[in-house]
Amino acid sequence: MANVKEIIDDKIAKKKVMVFSKPHCPFCLMAKEVLEKYVGEVIEPEDYEVWEINKDPNYSQLWEELTNMTGARTVPRVFINGKFIGGGTETRALDSSGQLVEMLKKKTKA
Repeated sequence: MANVKEIIDDKIAKKKVMVFSKPHCPFCLMAKEVLEKYVGEVIEPEDYEVWEINKDPNYSQLWEELTNMTGARTVPRVFINGKFIGGGTETRALDSSGQLVEMLKKKTKA
């Protein structure tokens, strides 16, 4: 695999919403449920991506790099407009406060 950091940075830069996830993680499911209600309305489908990192053959490298980038060894790792916002609990809290939809409506990244 090419430089893992470059691949992660490229994904984050190219997507309005980038989620690094595991399929059966309850916090990942929470974040995806919150975000998916905005796909097609506030988020264009092509601007939203979920990468189930445990299915990638370079999972260990991805996990290590995401830990270095975000300071936590948990998933999900959610990025909006190039900015790390947290995990499932933070995503849900931002949604409850109305801040998430405002972040999603912003046209520019980072």
